Amino acid sequence: MLQEERVLRIKSLLDEYARMSTDQLAQALAVSRETVRRDILELEAQGLLRRVHGGVVATAARLEPPFLERQRLHSREKRAIAQAVLPLLTPGQTLFLDAGSTTGMLAEVLPSVPDLTVITNSVMIAMKLAAAAPPGRGACSVILLGGRPYADVQATYGAATVNEIARHHADVAVLSPVGLTAEQGATSYEHHEAAVAEAMVRQSKRLYVLADYSKVGVASRVTYAPAADIDVVFSNRKNGDEREWRLLRKAGAKLVLA
Repeated sequence: MLQEERVLRIKSLLDEYARMSTDQLAQALAVSRETVRRDILELEAQGLLRRVHGGVVATAARLEPPFLERQRLHSREKRAIAQAVLPLLTPGQTLFLDAGSTTGMLAEVLPSVPDLTVITNSVMIAMKLAAAAPPGRGACSVILLGGRPYADVQATYGAATVNEIARHHADVAVLSPVGLTAEQGATSYEHHEAAVAEAMVRQSKRLYVLADYSKVGVASRVTYAPAADIDVVFSNRKNGDEREWRLLRKAGAKLVLA
């Protein structure tokens, strides 16, 4: 990969994540730490990031990449994480699913668990489940939350969505954050997305967080669930961030690796 391509890739990653470690960047670009450090110095000179201990942080708030691009990032890992959730689900449960890219992967395999009720603000997830499970015995029941539609992510948000969530009670909220750390918990980039996720957490008995390795150790702008409120984290170990895993476990989260 040429340096120009690497620099563009780093910019794209920092558009999505407020903070990344040097190891995470090296993994994402498939290059050495030394190569990443040279690219970081160039971007710091341009004022696009700031070096901190062990990595970099974005110097200004920027928009996330389009949702379709986020769906493509680490898609293999996200599919494996989605499969790892299934053994912890029980027929007859009620689930909240947010409009994350990894929860979208989960929707593709959920019909294998009978008699689930899924409440979601994602039009895409609702349509996937409705198409895969026509009405009948053992079929998944789907409730699409109302609210203000956002075309870029094909989901609903806003006060009406949050108010409607408050009418429901779920066994598990299954959410896909932008970042996850023991200190900041599960975080989102957009305030309206965090508000919906936070409401789902409040109305659920348990919280499952789906976070591939690129999200662990990364903090975005808005916390919607502290680490102490997370029951299970589904992820993988590619980032090798053992310290972050230890801290998450200490906070009370169980770790399931795909």
